Amino acid sequence: MIRPHLNPLPQGEEAGFAAGEGRVQLFGSLEVYHDLDSRSAALNMAIDEALLETASEPTIRFYRWEHPALSFGYFGEFSDVAYQESELDIVRRWTGGGIVFHGNDLTYSIVIPASDPAFAESSRSIYEKTHRAIQSALGLDAQLASIASPKISESCFANPVPADVLLNGRKVAGAAQRRTRRGLLQQGSIQNVDLGNGFADELANELCRKYRAEKLSKALLTRAQEIADQKYSTTSWLRRR
Repeated sequence: MIRPHLNPLPQGEEAGFAAGEGRVQLFGSLEVYHDLDSRSAALNMAIDEALLETASEPTIRFYRWEHPALSFGYFGEFSDVAYQESELDIVRRWTGGGIVFHGNDLTYSIVIPASDPAFAESSRSIYEKTHRAIQSALGLDAQLASIASPKISESCFANPVPADVLLNGRKVAGAAQRRTRRGLLQQGSIQNVDLGNGFADELANELCRKYRAEKLSKALLTRAQEIADQKYSTTSWLRRR
């Protein structure tokens, strides 16, 4: 596997690496949600926020979309995506970043509660270590971008930034974050690459050897529906800028 030169990181498990294995081990424990139900764009965003509200340990959720969808970052302009409103399920994310098209991608969210040691790491470090895990799980000649490419559009996947995952020079994984007093939320998408059936579990294993599968509770889904109704489904949120 080709690995690009990036700023050196400390060695050993304290730096998030399993000693002697070269694997990214960002977490000491991890709850994994394989959310196989197709959901609306608003509800997908709301579930991620509900997990940030309630998680007591790190979680990763893998999910799909009920309809072809488009998400755009918190600071994005609605006018940049308005032309797609009649064709796609459009939602404004709580995280930043550019425009992401969903439907054929594998979308994930990582939640790190403020009580977890990983929360003390910088946002950049968490971003890079997550993408190193994706790079390893792909099992291909994937690389991490070392520099930002010139911005050519508002589309997230047209503009690699440092530590994004590239394959044959093309961006295949990107993410955006939101940090609050409760914890950190990272929402990411993996696309333009053929993923095997076991990819999600392999990625979870790269992040933490002690992960366990969980199911979304009815209480969390009820709370998520409340958030969707009050926030992500509203015109005021969608068109706030």
